Amino acid sequence: MTKSPLGNADALIEVIAHLSGTVDNRAGGDPKDSYTAKLLSKGSLHCGKKIAEEGAELALALAAQGKSESASEAADLIYHMLVGLRSRGVTLDDVAAALRKRQGVSGLDEKAARKG
Repeated sequence: MTKSPLGNADALIEVIAHLSGTVDNRAGGDPKDSYTAKLLSKGSLHCGKKIAEEGAELALALAAQGKSESASEAADLIYHMLVGLRSRGVTLDDVAAALRKRQGVSGLDEKAARKG
C-alpha cells in the first residue's frame, strides 16, 4: 500500500475491519446491554440521523478544534457509519467495490455520470 501523507492506511484498515466484526457480533445482542444493538433496533432512519449528527460534529471539529478532537470525531463517524451500513446489509466489500469503480476516474466526471 502506498504511504499517504495522511498516515498508515494499513493500520486504519485493520482497525475498521476489527470494528466491523465487533458491530456484526453485537448486532443481535440485547439493546439494554449493547449500544450497537440499541442503535440497530431503532432502524436505518435513526442510524442515518446519527451519521449526520456525527458528520456535523466532525466538520465543526475540523473547523474550530484541534487534531485530537478531529480524530475522535472521525472515529465516532466511522463507528456510526459501520452501524448504519449494517442496518442496510451493506458490507465493507460492497463499499470497496463502489470505491474500486471510481478509481482512476475524476471526481468531477464521476459526479457528472451519476446525474445522467
